[in-house]
Amino acid sequence: MVRLPLTPDQVESGARVGKMLRDARAGRDLVETARAAGISPETLRKIESGRLPTPAFGTVVGLCDALDLPIHEVAEVWRSGTNLRNVS
Repeated sequence: MVRLPLTPDQVESGARVGKMLRDARAGRDLVETARAAGISPETLRKIESGRLPTPAFGTVVGLCDALDLPIHEVAEVWRSGTNLRNVS
């Protein structure tokens, strides 16, 4: 299966989610947070910086669990700038 390139809206949404997760982590150690979420520290760095704008669903769930962050709030941040009718 060939994955379509991300739209500019999707890239922007990923950057907003990354910032939200970085803000939610606040004073917590990046390495400890990544381990608690079941991901590598480098993956968390990429998500937080927007270099990985569409992490896997399981990754997002793990981060939400590790940060005590309701997943629906992350979804709202994603949706706030994405025109879902144009997303395939």
